[in-house]
Amino acid sequence: MVESVAHQHERLAHVIKEAFRCTSGRLQQRLKAHHVLYGHWTLLRVLWQTDGLTQRQLSQQAGLKEPSTHAALLAMEQQGYIQRVRLPDNKKQIRVFVTAKGKSLKNAIVAEAEGVNALATQGVSAEDLAATRRTLLSVIRNLGPGVADEDMVT
Repeated sequence: MVESVAHQHERLAHVIKEAFRCTSGRLQQRLKAHHVLYGHWTLLRVLWQTDGLTQRQLSQQAGLKEPSTHAALLAMEQQGYIQRVRLPDNKKQIRVFVTAKGKSLKNAIVAEAEGVNALATQGVSAEDLAATRRTLLSVIRNLGPGVADEDMVT
């Protein structure tokens, strides 16, 4: 795809949104081959790193609202990817654990995500990629949770 003159002058927010739409869309296509939804991928990534979280902890770490997480967990449990367990010492708290079936997906779908990243950055120099990463991390720091408009430098 050739960059149009219009894209060169787009607001940063639009370019970020479009890049996300392209990368997440491509990953969704690849995940379908493994019968994994994009939202499930997000939760599995967190659980592969920290198994046994509560639904609230999982929602926070995945950046999702609890009702969305709950709905996804019900579907993932039905597919056999996760198991929700009430621990004997706390009957209210439900912990989420990845099953063997959920763990078996890791290598294949992480490879798919890495493939999308490689495709997305094809032809981009290491220096440009590093500058992009630094810039986006600054955007996140500047606009992330806990940053009020009045805290921003104008």
